[in-house]
Formats: sequence, structure tokens, C-alpha cells
Amino acid sequence: MTEPRTPITELATGRLDLLPLLVEHAEEMADVLSDPDLHTFIGGAPETPDGLRDRYRRMVAGAPDPAVTWCNWVLRLRDEACLVGTVQATIGPSPEGRKAEIAWVVGTRWQGRGFAKEAATALTAWLEAQPIDVIVAHVHPDHQASAAVAAACGLTPTDRTQDGETRWERTLDRRHSG
Repeated sequence: MTEPRTPITELATGRLDLLPLLVEHAEEMADVLSDPDLHTFIGGAPETPDGLRDRYRRMVAGAPDPAVTWCNWVLRLRDEACLVGTVQATIGPSPEGRKAEIAWVVGTRWQGRGFAKEAATALTAWLEAQPIDVIVAHVHPDHQASAAVAAACGLTPTDRTQDGETRWERTLDRRHSG
């Protein structure tokens, strides 16, 4: 039996609105993600607005596998009314049960202000209310800022790696769930 897809909603933190991704976000997000240095750890290269629009179209359409849900948000800094980054979770079945793989990115101009931690911990709190058994993130071993974000989300590093990145994880205790 396939779990129903998890609907995503707008989330809010002290300074950020986490808005469900729309194709219309591509233009502004292309600027947010335009610094080549940003891609040192996340890989790839900055995309054009058209390239990002195409990618967002595919993301908004959803995962081709009905057992998998793609949850994507852009981060809007409320005080400045601008986008500053993204958070995402890919939810689906795994040998550990229902797994959410999470990731975050904040544009270079907004780094060092705690936005990634704020958004990722809000995402993690949202996931705790979903039928999820384990939360996973993959962090480059040299990316101390992302390691700090993963730790703030309650994830701990494992000895497992994927594509050169360390797997961080947190198993959710569902024994007391109703």
C-alpha cells in the first residue's frame, strides 16, 4: 500500500516565510543562487532564470514515483520582502521506514545570519508531525555551517557516505504516537 502524498503548506518562523515552491519563483531565485562560490559544496553551477524555471516546473509537477513526495519551499525574508534560499524534503519509503531526505541552501548574501538553521529546524518540526520514521541529510565533510544546521535539526553524523558527503540522520520515536 502506498502512503498518500504529503501536502505542503506555508510555514513561518520568526523572520522567514517558507512558501511552497512555484515556477514564478525562478526569476528571483536565479539571482539568489547566482554566486558561483555558493556551488562549492552543493555542486553544479548557477542556472539561468529559464533553466531554473524548467527545473521548477518539473519539481512542482511532483515525483514520478507515486510513493515519493517532493516538498520544496522558498525562503522569504519577511522584513526585506525578498527570497533568500530554499529548503526541501524528499519523502518516501526506505528500509528504515518512511524517510525524509532534507536539504537547504541560502544565498551567499544572506549567509551567516542563521536563516538556514531557522528554516531547516522549521522544516524538521513540520516533518515530526508527518508519518516519517527517519530524517536524513547529506553534508559535505568540510562544510561546517551545514553540519551545524544538521545538528540543530537533531541529526547526528553516521559513518555512511554518499557521493563524498556524510549521512546525518535522526530516527523519530513513534512509539507514543496516537
